[in-house]
Amino acid sequence: MGWFSSSSSSSKKEDELAGAPTRQDRQKCWEARDAYFACLDGIGVIKAGEEEGKCSAARKAYEGNCAKSWIDYFNQRRVIAEAQKERLGQATIQTQQQASKR
Repeated sequence: MGWFSSSSSSSKKEDELAGAPTRQDRQKCWEARDAYFACLDGIGVIKAGEEEGKCSAARKAYEGNCAKSWIDYFNQRRVIAEAQKERLGQATIQTQQQASKR
C-alpha cells in the first residue's frame, strides 16, 4: 500500500510501467520536436507558441507525441539556449575588440 493512495502497490507498479514511454515513443517525440523547432527557426521565432498559427501542423504533432512536462522542458531549453548563443556571441565580439586594441 502506498503512502497516500488506497490502491495496492502491485496495481500502482502496473500503472507506472504502462505510462512509461518506450524508446520509439521518445524517438517520435524528439523527431516531432525537431520538426517543430525547425519550423520556428524558419520563421524566426524563438519562443514556442508565438508563431501565430504558422507551424500549426508541426506543433500539433509535437504536442501529440510528447508529454506536457517534456514540452515545457524543451520549450524552456530552447529559449535558454538562444539566450546563451547571444551572450556567447557578445563575449566573442568583446574579446576580439580587446585583442585588436592591444
